[in-house]
Amino acid sequence: MTFVGLCLPQLGDVVDVGLIRDYTIRAQELGFDSMWVQEHFLFATDSKSAYPTQSGGTQRSVYETVYSPLELLGAVTAWAPGMGIGTSILVAGYHYPAPLANRLATLAQLSGGRLIAGFGVGWSREEHTAAGVDPSTRGKRLDEFIPALRACWDDDPIAYRSSMFDIAQGVMRPKPPQPIQLMAGMWSEAGLRRTARDFDLWNPGGPAMSLDEAEEKLALINSWRPEGKPPVRMVYRLATENAAGLKIGVGGVIDYVEDARRRGVEGVVIDTNFDTSIKDAAGWLAQLEELAGALE
Repeated sequence: MTFVGLCLPQLGDVVDVGLIRDYTIRAQELGFDSMWVQEHFLFATDSKSAYPTQSGGTQRSVYETVYSPLELLGAVTAWAPGMGIGTSILVAGYHYPAPLANRLATLAQLSGGRLIAGFGVGWSREEHTAAGVDPSTRGKRLDEFIPALRACWDDDPIAYRSSMFDIAQGVMRPKPPQPIQLMAGMWSEAGLRRTARDFDLWNPGGPAMSLDEAEEKLALINSWRPEGKPPVRMVYRLATENAAGLKIGVGGVIDYVEDARRRGVEGVVIDTNFDTSIKDAAGWLAQLEELAGALE
């Protein structure tokens, strides 16, 4: 059965805490499965970074205001107990694995084990530098980051040592109530191979990437999957209007969700943070009612 989740109102000056709370509570009432967040924290006014071409090549101004992701997910667990939560995505370079492992385990406890943690390498050199990380190391760093996270959730005493991380032997609690599903948000060949090796789920983005293309790449990922591991599954992220301005609207989203359901896709996450038809909080909430048409 394909789950249907929603990205929280998180970006832009229209968003405030009251809207985020009202949106979360109403989404649960309507029957959506989960609430999702993304991660940015600095809109560089003189950026030297190459914004992803699939997102239009130019960073949208809504990124000037971004609510912090993990704090929002903690609030969701209070406002909508039992709701699933997820990150689509966190940028590994903005974190260190041991403290993040503790924060994610806490969120997993608060959500009753209903946490999916998505990661990517990111693109912003300025944000990596502000986080104290050399952006040129972000791929290699992620290769060591995921095993370090998993080590922190192992039975105590835990320990992990690699070229980039040194976690002393010790005790780290709480543990997640069940294994946290890790999801990759990467599209390069290196990223897809990393997904095959280290992750449980893959998070392609539509409508820029069609479901046909996503299924082809998922098959490629699983052809590289180490023997004995279960297949990587797809959580398809879909925007009513994406960062490049490609707009399919609510009707298009509903059609995509129905297609994903027929194909047996694990889940669909609907993002409306870039939708230029939403002008105020009332617009966010009105569109939410329309999106309920995507539910079975």
